[in-house]
Amino acid sequence: MAECDLKLLGMWASPFVIRVRMMLEEKGLSYEYIEQDVFNKSELLLKHNPTYQKVPVLIHGDRDICESLAILEYIDENWFGIGPPVLPATPYERAIARFWAAYIEDKLLLSFIGILRAATEEVKAEKISETHTILEMLEGAFKKCSTGKGFFGGDSIGYLDVTLGSYLTWIKAAERISGAKLLDETKMPLLVEWEKHFLAADCAKKTLPSVDQLEKHARNLQVTRWKVASAN
Repeated sequence: MAECDLKLLGMWASPFVIRVRMMLEEKGLSYEYIEQDVFNKSELLLKHNPTYQKVPVLIHGDRDICESLAILEYIDENWFGIGPPVLPATPYERAIARFWAAYIEDKLLLSFIGILRAATEEVKAEKISETHTILEMLEGAFKKCSTGKGFFGGDSIGYLDVTLGSYLTWIKAAERISGAKLLDETKMPLLVEWEKHFLAADCAKKTLPSVDQLEKHARNLQVTRWKVASAN
């Protein structure tokens, strides 16, 4: 791996942290990963991200870079020419990639968290339908961005691949808990094929938590929220 003075503050289950780790692996950059307790924030985290006090934080020498998508762009620009590019080559393609990354951040996480938090079957069915609609939109985005190749980034894993790919085992955990199929081959055949290619990549194998781990974590969070709600 290429040598550099990098530290990453993260939390193992966070898709925002996972996508940064994926791209660091793709670039072949060595870094020290420092796990954080997001419920009992360390002095290190408060020092390096006093504004939001959240992970991920990439520490590069005396520089602190926060927010996962900003970190991905920093990695791309600072280590351009090392490993595959993060963002596409042309201004138009980069604008499109940023548009769909913002869509994923705005829509996808809230939709499947809504499935996990649904208090009634009616609400759960509504959130499942909403998630299907979002993934169908991303099916169209993949067709346009990939230009017939294996990844959103074309021949190699890039910005949109890790942005969406960091959610894959979370989606599978949500499928187990809800009993619903979210990534449906009949509705999103291109995304399902992309998923197979992406999960076979080394950066995914090295960084994605298992579905079992995330399912247990999600169920624990559900129990914690129920106890809090019952106490109020």
